[in-house]
Amino acid sequence: MLNMDFTQRVVINTHQQDWVLSPREGVMRKPLAREEAERGHATSIVRYEPGARFTRHDHPLGEEIFVLEGTFSDESGDYPTGTYFRNPEGFLHAPFSEEGCVILVKLHQFQSGDYQHVCIDTNIAEWKSGNGNLKLLPLYDFNSESVALVQWPAGEQFHSHVHAGGEEIYVISGELVDEYGRYPAGTWIRNPHMSQHNPHVEQATLIWVKVGHLQ
Repeated sequence: MLNMDFTQRVVINTHQQDWVLSPREGVMRKPLAREEAERGHATSIVRYEPGARFTRHDHPLGEEIFVLEGTFSDESGDYPTGTYFRNPEGFLHAPFSEEGCVILVKLHQFQSGDYQHVCIDTNIAEWKSGNGNLKLLPLYDFNSESVALVQWPAGEQFHSHVHAGGEEIYVISGELVDEYGRYPAGTWIRNPHMSQHNPHVEQATLIWVKVGHLQ
C-alpha cells in the first residue's frame, strides 16, 4: 500500500518523481496513493507515449481524469489538455493517445450511487467568481464531494479554513503557499479531515481541488 492512511497529510512534488513502468507498453506512471499493485483505490500521474493504447475495459468504482498535457483519446473522441472526465462503473472505453499525453487519474473512488458520466472541456467552460478575487470553475458535486478548478491572481490571500471531509489539490501552474510550505506546479497535496491552513499565492496560480471526500 502507498499513502492509504487518509488521516495523514501527504505532499508530493511529482516533477521530482521518477516514472515507473506500467503493465501496458508505452504507459508510464507516478503513483501517489495506491491500495494494491494493480487494483483498488489509486491516484497517479500517468503518461501515454505517442501511439500507446489500452484494450477496451471498465472501471469498478469509477475513473476520474484530468488531462494535464497533450491529447487523450478514446473511441468517443479526442480530448485536449484541460479536459475533465468522470467515467462511472460500467462505462467501457479503449483509451489511447496518438501524440502522447499526461493525465491525473483517480481510480476506484466513486461514492455509492454515483453513476454520472462527465466530460468537461475547461478551456471553453464558464468560470464563476469565488471568494475574494478567486475564479472558480465547478467540475462536479455529489453528496459531500466537490471538484473544481480555482484560479488565483498574483498576491491573493485566502482566509484560514478547516477541511471538513478533507481536501486534495494538484497545482497545475504557478505556486501555492501556506504556513507549512511552498507547492510549485506539479505538486499533489492531500489534507486530512478537519485539517486547517491559510493559503496564499505570490504569482498567478491554477489548482485542481477536491473537497469533502476523505471521511
